[in-house]
Amino acid sequence: QVQLIQSGGGLVQAGGYLRLSCQASASTSGTYAMGWFRQAPGKEREFVAAVNWNGGAYGYADSVKGRFTIAKAHAHLMDLQMSSLKPEDTAVYFCAAEPALTRNYYTRVDEYTYWGQGTQVTVSS
Repeated sequence: QVQLIQSGGGLVQAGGYLRLSCQASASTSGTYAMGWFRQAPGKEREFVAAVNWNGGAYGYADSVKGRFTIAKAHAHLMDLQMSSLKPEDTAVYFCAAEPALTRNYYTRVDEYTYWGQGTQVTVSS
C-alpha cells in the first residue's frame, strides 16, 4: 500500500505563487508515474500535470501551461510550482501515483491507483 502525503497550498492573491509537494510514504518501493489533479466545487476532478517515473517526460493541461511546473525531486517526491495564479485555479488539488516503468505519464483519473488526501488552493481576485 502506498500512502501519498501532500503539503503546501493555501490562500494567495491573483498573480501569486504557491507550491505543492507530494511525498510517497517511507516504506514505498518501486517506480511510479505521478500526477496532479484538481477538483472545484460542483465539478469533476480534472487533470493538471503529470510526470513519468524518472521525470524525463511530463505534460500539462492547456489551462496551466506556461504557469505551472511539475518536477520529481526524487523517485517518490513530486512538486508542483504554480505561478501567475488565477481565481479559476481555486480547487482542491490531489496528487496521484501509479506503478510504472515506462516513459509514459498518465492524464486520466482512472489511470491512477494511489491518491493523496487533497489540499485546498484558493486564489482571490
